[in-house]
Amino acid sequence: MRVLVAGATGFVGRRLCPLLVEAGHDVVAMTRSPEKYDGAGTPVKADVHDPNSLPAALADCDAAYYLIHSLDSPDFERLDREAASAFAHAASSAGIRRIVYLGGLGSDDDKLSAHLRSRREVEQVLASTGVPVTTLRAGIVIGHQGISWEMTRQLVEHLPAMVVPKWVDTKTQPIALDDVVRYLIAVLDHPEAEGRTFEIGGPEILRYRTMMQRVAAIEGRTLPIVPVPLLSPGLSGRWLGLVTDVDVRTARSLVDSMSNEVVVHDDSIRDLVDFEPMTYDESVRVALAERRAEQEARRAPKAEA
Repeated sequence: MRVLVAGATGFVGRRLCPLLVEAGHDVVAMTRSPEKYDGAGTPVKADVHDPNSLPAALADCDAAYYLIHSLDSPDFERLDREAASAFAHAASSAGIRRIVYLGGLGSDDDKLSAHLRSRREVEQVLASTGVPVTTLRAGIVIGHQGISWEMTRQLVEHLPAMVVPKWVDTKTQPIALDDVVRYLIAVLDHPEAEGRTFEIGGPEILRYRTMMQRVAAIEGRTLPIVPVPLLSPGLSGRWLGLVTDVDVRTARSLVDSMSNEVVVHDDSIRDLVDFEPMTYDESVRVALAERRAEQEARRAPKAEA
C-alpha cells in the first residue's frame, strides 16, 4: 500500500515510517524540507498550512497518516483547524481511501482543555469531506524526545523536590511510543477499523505524581512532592519553562490538559489488535536507554574519511 505520513519528522512519525517500510508499505514522508530528510521512505515537499502543496504529495497514495499539531503557537486551535480542513479536502480530491489520525484521550462529558478540544475538532474536520478516518486516542506517550515525557523526565532530574499544582493527582494512562506505533500500523490492515475511534493506553492507570516518583525510583533518586492548590496553568507553564527546555506555550497547553482525566474507557481496539502493551516502568527504561544511546553516539569520535 502507498502511504503518506504527514508529520514524518515528528516524534511519532520518525518511529512510524521505518516500521511501515518494514511492514511492506511504500511510504511517502511529507516534510517541508525534503533535502534534509534522512528517514525511511521517499520524502516529498508539502506543508499542511499551504493547501496548494498537498495535491502533489497525496497523488497516487492509498492511505494517509495525520500526525500534525501546532501546540507551540498561541493560535494553535485555528491553525490546526485550517490545516486539517486543507488536508481533508486534498485527501478527498486525491481519492485517499483512509486517514489514520492520532488524537487525545479524554471524556466528552468532561470540560476538556483547549488542547483536547482541538484534538476532537481535528477528528471531525478530517472526516468532513467523506474520507473514512480511523482515530486512535492516546494519553501521555512515553518515548525519547516526546514532549510530555521530556517534561516529566526533566522535572525529575532537575529538581530535588517539587512544589506542584493539584494536577499531579489527576489520573492518566500512559502508553509506550512503540505500542502507539504498533497500533497505528495494525489498524491499516483492518478494513473494519475504517471510520471508527479507538482508545489506546498502557496497562496501568497512574496519577502524575506516581509517574514522576517511579521515574525517580528507576533513576535511583527520591522525589518529595508537595501539591499546592493555587498554581494556575499560566504560572505552571512559566515554571516548567524555567526548569525544563519545553517551550512555554507548549507547556502551558499541556498543563492545562492535565486537569482532565485521560484514561481508556473502551478497549475495543484489543478485539482487532491483540498484544500486551509495555508496563509504565518498561516504557520509561526504554526511553532512558534510547536517550543514553543517543548521547553516547554524539560523544563517540567520528571516523576519519
